[in-house]
Amino acid sequence: MIKIMKYSEVKNSEIFARAIPSVNVTDIVAEIIENVRKNGDKALFEYNKKFDKADLTELLVTEDEINEAISSVEPKFIEILEKAAKNIRKFHEKQVRTSFIINDEDGIVMGQKIIPVDKAGLYVPGGTAAYPSTVLMDSIPAKIAGCKEVVIVTPPGADGKISPVILAAAKIAGVDKIVKVGGAQAIAALAYGTESVPKVDKIVGPGNAFVAEAKKQVFGVVSIDMIAGPSEILIVADKFNSPKHLAADLLSQAEHDKMASAVLVTDSDELARNVADEIENQLPLLAREEIARESIDTNGKIIVADSLEKVFEIANEIAPEHLELCVENPFDRLDKIRHAGSVFMGKNCPEALGDYFAGPNHTLPTGGTAKFSSPLSVDDFIKKTQYTYYTKDALARVAGDVAYFAEKEGLTAHAKSALIRTGEGDF
Repeated sequence: MIKIMKYSEVKNSEIFARAIPSVNVTDIVAEIIENVRKNGDKALFEYNKKFDKADLTELLVTEDEINEAISSVEPKFIEILEKAAKNIRKFHEKQVRTSFIINDEDGIVMGQKIIPVDKAGLYVPGGTAAYPSTVLMDSIPAKIAGCKEVVIVTPPGADGKISPVILAAAKIAGVDKIVKVGGAQAIAALAYGTESVPKVDKIVGPGNAFVAEAKKQVFGVVSIDMIAGPSEILIVADKFNSPKHLAADLLSQAEHDKMASAVLVTDSDELARNVADEIENQLPLLAREEIARESIDTNGKIIVADSLEKVFEIANEIAPEHLELCVENPFDRLDKIRHAGSVFMGKNCPEALGDYFAGPNHTLPTGGTAKFSSPLSVDDFIKKTQYTYYTKDALARVAGDVAYFAEKEGLTAHAKSALIRTGEGDF
């Protein structure tokens, strides 16, 4: 059963404790990355057979496979995918940055260019569930940014096929290549390139501990979005809430995986007890009851504070991936939330809206990193190049200052490079 903690009576170490993966995969992942770097496709075929029981001769999904998959998906779901894609595009198009130029001083031009990364690699998890939502959330911002090539890697089933809903979402999002490979080996393939998999400039997307560790190890060879941990939800709730609704929302994250974290913070003892009871009522009704049960029993919490102000302090300290602001007049309280990946406002906005349909991105910072990280966005697929231009006269006006600054740092060649153009620093 979910734990109920009275904030004033429990140590902070228990209140703010997080789930920590118990398995150390560093060495295993390093070995996989090195094998893929050296042996390319050969290693990928071996890992597909070993880990996914898929004996393949080709890694790239063909156009015929995509068309066959789409024809097998219910038209209603295709329609919903297209609606979701429209919402995601509408939101992310507002994030597009523009280049700028400054030319307000005689002889001086400065500016910044916004340039998309050439190739983006997107990891889409497989295993216990298929995630077409991740395809849309990760690939649409990359396309809006202007990436020349967007490549998806995702593990195949034992039959060697990719889930039809994944392929349908990829088609709708305009993905350029889809590769049948998952795990750390997929990240290695994107980082170093193989005969079938192009080397990319940026890798994004969530995955298990092996994927997260692989992203960490290849960072520097390529850029990455973040190191994603287990899924999290934190609900800030006042007493004017339905226990059934809050329990359902907590379980919506608990069913992701056994390491997921579902937390309710409230100033109402009665609500806390009622939500705990309602979780027990709803758990047996879930298709993924076993996973949700372990998540709730191991990582679930209901924290009861003395006031709503203290509730906000606790929420900001936890800095969750998803935060539901289930209070009266939520827009009046939004400024109280300083650290959260994505905020769901009011009592009619379950986090599931954000997972699939609303438009804001669902690839979010976890593990408290919302204190310094942001959701995946168009910004993740661009880079900035700055430029400077001075005429001879403009340089002459400041060369002395530049040289003086350089000499204070003991860098006389820097000073000379400025003065030599003005006739003051000839060797």
